[in-house]
Amino acid sequence: MSEFVVITGLSGAGRSLAADHLEDLGWFVIDNLPPELVPKVAELAQTPGSSIERVALVVRTGTYQDEILPVLTSLRATAGRVRILFLEASTDTLVRRYENTRRRHPLTGEAGEAGHEHLGAAIERERELLAPVKDASDVVLDTSDLNVHELRRRVVGLFADDPHESPMQVTVLSFGYKHGLPLDADLVFDCRFLPNPHWVDELRPQTGLDPDVRAYVMGQPAAREFLGHLEDLARQLLPAYVAEGKAYLTIAFGCTGGRHRSVVIAEEVARFLRRSGYSPGVVHRDVEK
Repeated sequence: MSEFVVITGLSGAGRSLAADHLEDLGWFVIDNLPPELVPKVAELAQTPGSSIERVALVVRTGTYQDEILPVLTSLRATAGRVRILFLEASTDTLVRRYENTRRRHPLTGEAGEAGHEHLGAAIERERELLAPVKDASDVVLDTSDLNVHELRRRVVGLFADDPHESPMQVTVLSFGYKHGLPLDADLVFDCRFLPNPHWVDELRPQTGLDPDVRAYVMGQPAAREFLGHLEDLARQLLPAYVAEGKAYLTIAFGCTGGRHRSVVIAEEVARFLRRSGYSPGVVHRDVEK
């Protein structure tokens, strides 16, 4: 039976780019699909003898919001594995993207009417209309701070083939608070209580991926105690999430700049998860900033 990924979300948030990355992974992709055509495409893909095993559908939004959720509910009931990826971004980010490309947002009027304030209102209106679709999605990915390469890494981490597939896809993310919270994280832990390697001259230019920084952070009793508590919490929470049918979980660790402490802790947590039978993806969002 065919496997489906439905890509939806806010206009300008990167739906077509995500689809391009899935196509690179071997998925059969249909972009800009009106919701009413989804059942027909699903039917054709699941016709006996069809060679199409993995289908990615980029569902058009614009004025179609009311049609999306019923179609997705029906697809879940009639198809095999169905995952819904919802892309979003901050209003300021989307405004900049539309202004840079000179495209018109689907909820604005004629091109001549689409001033900055009018565009922002259209984006907020679409966000409001798509809230039920977002709530029904398996993965919500905020692309505000992602470039093309970072988006590719996130899509590959979520949807690439994995022969040792875990019951739940876990992503361990490090970030810097000064660059903003990761809005798509399920669990967020603050590592700023640990001594900061930034204030050690020889460690400042290094990152948490370097052995000297790791040794410095893990040499702190507070870091080892913190990891012990995290492991106990993971043993309790992750099986419960799996039992409830959660398909994706993002655990984020933050420090001031996202280069030292959070990177070390994220790597240590990922090691523990691998020993526990999961196959976590690891993303260091701000390590190069």
